[in-house]
Amino acid sequence: MTPPESDRIKIITVNRKARHDYSILETYEAGIVLKGTEVKSLRDGRANLKDSYVRMIDNEAWLISAHISPYSKGNIMNHDPRRDRKLLLHRTEINRLRGKLEQQGLALVPLRMYFKRGRAKTELALAKGKRLYDKREDLKRRVMDREAEAAMKGT
Repeated sequence: MTPPESDRIKIITVNRKARHDYSILETYEAGIVLKGTEVKSLRDGRANLKDSYVRMIDNEAWLISAHISPYSKGNIMNHDPRRDRKLLLHRTEINRLRGKLEQQGLALVPLRMYFKRGRAKTELALAKGKRLYDKREDLKRRVMDREAEAAMKGT
């Protein structure tokens, strides 16, 4: 059964590098404060989360270094592509995240950006950085899984 039209999400962009560089511990959903031309550009799918991260500044969450291309049909009032954008989270979520970030040395990275019920959202992950040997282990495991899958299809 498909979800109702209002609950469907339209994915704008995915940060593939985040899952490669970090071990994901928890995920959160946050709204994004945007300008008009940014929304139009996102509807065209012109965004990139590579090398972006979230920083807590004055009890607010900010999305840093996310790239949303200027709207092609915009005018001189177009936005700066790499400007910092405020994220909308509940106060309790912000306090919980701030505590975990300070105590445990974790990072807060965006995983994907999408539209849900017509609103732009981002999925944030509380993550721990992977070491080089962890990345190699993941690669080995993926190759072995792929080979096992191929062997199962062959028989």
